[in-house]
Amino acid sequence: MYFTDRGIEELEERRGVEQISIVWLASRLREFVDANPEFEGAVERLATFLARDDADDFDD
Repeated sequence: MYFTDRGIEELEERRGVEQISIVWLASRLREFVDANPEFEGAVERLATFLARDDADDFDD
């Protein structure tokens, strides 16, 4: 198990039944980067991954 799996599991346990909008998610990601600028690159990669269709190439 990766360290990040614990955070993902917590997210799923706490908010797994909720439905959210992409606008809400984008806002939360911006808030996170504002508070933690050292993670800007990782958040950018995650946002790009989530934005792309499954058929898109993820090698960028």
